[in-house]
Amino acid sequence: MLSQETLDAYRRMTPGERLAITLGMMRENTPYLLAGRADVVDRRFELIRRENDLRNARILAALAAMKATEATGDE
Repeated sequence: MLSQETLDAYRRMTPGERLAITLGMMRENTPYLLAGRADVVDRRFELIRRENDLRNARILAALAAMKATEATGDE
């Protein structure tokens, strides 16, 4: 969990500053993501794909539920 001070600092940043931090972290950590035997790297990427698919499914379900609520007028 991030401290309140860190969260406040992130909120004060411009989108460009946040993007620069994100790209820097990606650049620094990519070698570790690709390190290891081929089967280990493949499993690592499969886990990332599964987590992304689950996250996307949850977002789509929430959007569908929101759309259904708007269509019926229930809130």
